[in-house]
Amino acid sequence: MLADRVSGRRALVTGVTGQDGSYLAELLAAQGYEVVGMVRPGRRAAPAGVDGVVEADLLDHDALIAAVEEARPDELYHLAAPTFVPASWDDPSEVVAAVAGATAALLAAARRTDPAMRVYVATSSEIFGDSGESPQTETSPMRPRTPYGVAKLAAHGLVGTFRERHGLFAVSGITYNHESPRRPAHFLPRKVTSGAARIALGLEETLALGDLGAVRDWSHAGDVVRGAWLALQAGEPRDYVLASGVGRTVRDLVEAAFAAAGISPEGRVTVDPAFLRPPEATPLVGDPSRARRELGWEPEHSFEATIAEMVRADLDALREGAG
Repeated sequence: MLADRVSGRRALVTGVTGQDGSYLAELLAAQGYEVVGMVRPGRRAAPAGVDGVVEADLLDHDALIAAVEEARPDELYHLAAPTFVPASWDDPSEVVAAVAGATAALLAAARRTDPAMRVYVATSSEIFGDSGESPQTETSPMRPRTPYGVAKLAAHGLVGTFRERHGLFAVSGITYNHESPRRPAHFLPRKVTSGAARIALGLEETLALGDLGAVRDWSHAGDVVRGAWLALQAGEPRDYVLASGVGRTVRDLVEAAFAAAGISPEGRVTVDPAFLRPPEATPLVGDPSRARRELGWEPEHSFEATIAEMVRADLDALREGAG
């Protein structure tokens, strides 16, 4: 029923060449949408499911506005952003401009282009920071501790402001860590799954990591973008935590990856002091009760299945000589 209702609609997806964007493009195409992807200038390639592209850089707000006006979507999914949190300390001003500034430009463009446009903005669990409570809900205290978290909190606030002031159907998706074989290699889960695969194939002997007791809330990227889509099909716009609801340690991640690779981590994982960071006062674990209750959102991938999928992809790539 829902697929029939949305068939023929047009969606604009920023960050369409990234992990989340590629999964979302495929989901929307399967639902009968015309999908327009926003890409960086000069980068015309787009993943499967994309019917056309528009070009814009997150720091070029005029180009962002022009892209929305050109695409004139029924639904706008803003996924593009710098994603590697530690790097936000290198140039905080650029991160704020790319995250908060771009969000402001896109929300304003949506309102001017078509007040009935529905807009989803991907924010982050980093907005909670030292929240003081775990798991976090949509109403938990928000005390970000990185420039990236501050920028995402500004974007989150802008969504609520446009929704309340202008009546825009705008949704903030508060996403926690989400993974897949499409996750870039510099993120911890890919480092672990690739390391397990390399050790299993005899290409490496050990894997060096930081704090094995650090806690994260991991989901599958495909599940998270399905939550984003469901949020824009709802009767009213609200913000939603999209998370597994379960906190797992890096040690849990290691054990799942090595089990999927068919080997034991015993004696093969070391702790490198260079990778250690101060312990976090509040574990970032999300409570997805609202999304489950109001959207009927249920994850389709377990943690173990997600990590096993990533290990299999790494093993295949290494066997083919791509690693």
